[in-house]
Amino acid sequence: MSVQEMSTQQRARETLEDILVVDTDVHICDTPQVLAPYCDMPWQKSLEVLSNVPQRYLDIPGFAAGLGGLSAPFPGGIEQRKVTSPQQLRDELSSILVDIGILFPDNLLKIATLPQKDYAAALARAYNRWIVDQWCLKEKGLLGLIIAAPQDPEAAAREIEKYAKEPGVVGVYLPCAGVEPLWGHRIYDPIYAAAEAADLPVLLHSVTVIHPVFPWQTHQFDTEFARHTIAHTFSMAANLVDIITTGVPVRFPNLRMAFTEAGLSWVPFIMNRLDKEYIERRREVPFLTERPSHYIKKYFFATQPIEEPENLRDLVKIVELFDGENQVMFASDWPHHDFDHPSKLFQAPFSPEAKRKMMGENALRLFKIDRDGNRLTL
Repeated sequence: MSVQEMSTQQRARETLEDILVVDTDVHICDTPQVLAPYCDMPWQKSLEVLSNVPQRYLDIPGFAAGLGGLSAPFPGGIEQRKVTSPQQLRDELSSILVDIGILFPDNLLKIATLPQKDYAAALARAYNRWIVDQWCLKEKGLLGLIIAAPQDPEAAAREIEKYAKEPGVVGVYLPCAGVEPLWGHRIYDPIYAAAEAADLPVLLHSVTVIHPVFPWQTHQFDTEFARHTIAHTFSMAANLVDIITTGVPVRFPNLRMAFTEAGLSWVPFIMNRLDKEYIERRREVPFLTERPSHYIKKYFFATQPIEEPENLRDLVKIVELFDGENQVMFASDWPHHDFDHPSKLFQAPFSPEAKRKMMGENALRLFKIDRDGNRLTL
């Protein structure tokens, strides 16, 4: 047996314990109480008031806004969990075999729904100060994304410039729940320009909300079952279409971008629909010198909530349809009720090489970090 054949057999026997696992979607509990000390006046007083109001899961009036509670509640289900300390998170990620976790907020997933520009920008600044001070701990394998508040793109660009060389900051979170306009609009060019200059990727993330902007008119569904089935996917699909058809990848050719918490099966569908329309209507988008699929295949896509077909080979086929072996990244959505254990992706019949890429190596490329979480471009 040749050395190459022995190496192939050894890789085929690899387990999760043997490979690097980078979780590209982990959530930490950002409450008014913890952000108040980091917030500018007068908004600090607002957070102090909100610290005393009853709080429900991802539903704090004036902070994590939304029209929750429309559906009749039923007993049972899974307890809504929160992570409140770096040590708790490190212990829990270790229990599911995650080496490096990329941090997103909890409540401020809904920051785009807030109407006050100055308030939203102040919350983003407070959150960014808080995670850098308390959470971005490379020695614990915890790396953060700063928030770019869409209400004030110029202020968001200044935040990116401020944290561009911060070792524990590896990207920029773009809120999608209730965002208006969508992320392809030119008003966001300052954010993209700053991220590209800082060599930091941008990551789009959403959450289920009801909001009077496209594509969030989900009040028409009878149940949370229906809303949660499509909310994230609608959001990612709408934003990807807008980003491609307004020329973001042409204006910012070196900007790395990722789409999170929408699964994977929507990606080949949208890619093929855009290619079909491009053949007929490319005069409307003269700035696109290639088919949309050319640009989409350069973006990254996180797995959670991963599809679970009866035949796991179907999942392999979904990834193959958009050449995703080099662009798909594992995500758990820890500690939310619908989190995915790394074994869900690992058990699918991908090649050993593809598993290593998707479980961790692709994320290292997106964030330009080494296996210990060190940024390579500082």
